Amino acid sequence: MTPLQQNFTSIQNQIQETALAWGRDPAAITLIGVTKHKRADVVEAAIQAGCTHLGENYVQEAMEKIEKLGKDRACWHFIGHLQSNKARFAVQYFDLIHTVDKVKLAREIDKQAAKIGKVQKVLLQVNIGQEDTKSGVGIKEAITLAREMSRFENLSLDGLMCMPPYFDDPEKARVYFQKLVQIQKEIMGAGIESVEHLSMGMSNDFRVAIEEGSTLVRVGTAIFGSRE
Repeated sequence: MTPLQQNFTSIQNQIQETALAWGRDPAAITLIGVTKHKRADVVEAAIQAGCTHLGENYVQEAMEKIEKLGKDRACWHFIGHLQSNKARFAVQYFDLIHTVDKVKLAREIDKQAAKIGKVQKVLLQVNIGQEDTKSGVGIKEAITLAREMSRFENLSLDGLMCMPPYFDDPEKARVYFQKLVQIQKEIMGAGIESVEHLSMGMSNDFRVAIEEGSTLVRVGTAIFGSRE
């Protein structure tokens, strides 16, 4: 077994253990292998190891890899900052876009999806730590944006995504995950019932995120090692 296979299996086991310990169904939690800056052959090895959900941060880099490996080989997630002028390509190549944070971007995704007869699945990104260096809609504006996004015919708002501040102690991220859960409840309480997914938790804090209800964990370093 290669180190990549060992790492992937270890993360899967930790997800299962954490879910069961907290009374959750492990099958309700999807592990997304974050493959930004990873060569196509490394991504191929990940697919062979069973990592069939892959996350990319850069449209152009992802397009090249997807063309080489095959779009049907995995479920492709876009998890980086998306500019409106790249929405056309994101819609063509990605199954789920995690990082919609503006009406302008949502409108462009809807427009491009309509052109190819697709209903694009997206998540609303919330700047949960209210950090100037991170993208995402403000906490107070999240419900308003969710309501506006839910009106687009070729866009399906499937949940929320966040990136809390980084802490060496993952326990400190818990309060931010709890905030996102609260926002989810408020949005659903406003009549938008499709926001079932929570994309939260990375290599250092995914276990805490699962304890708080994450359904999508984005793990790169813990599977693939340090960035190249």
